[in-house]
Amino acid sequence: MRNYRVNVNGTEYEVSIEEISASEVKKPAAAPASAPAPKAQAGSGEKITAPMPGNILSVNVTAGQTVKSGDVLMVLEAMKMENEIMAPKAGKVTSVAVQKGSTVATGDLLCTVE
Repeated sequence: MRNYRVNVNGTEYEVSIEEISASEVKKPAAAPASAPAPKAQAGSGEKITAPMPGNILSVNVTAGQTVKSGDVLMVLEAMKMENEIMAPKAGKVTSVAVQKGSTVATGDLLCTVE
């Protein structure tokens, strides 16, 4: 055990530090891997792709569902901001290529609207 006197912002502290061997050092736990986006077949119609890399927070549509222009299809989190992915036109969702928790890259297929 070694004792030290430390000055932090004008306040003096006495600290004791115990020396440990390399075998006693705990390794940090690995961060859990996020779910990769599943590779799904694209349905017919207009492809809706990810405008930026991020994580899918919610998927608000299913294949076969009818949507109106401007409806929120899903929410993509990028850089701690939630981005709503909206339907560019009215139509029917022919496929959904991601699920909640998926990680996507720019240009990855999210869904198709016919």
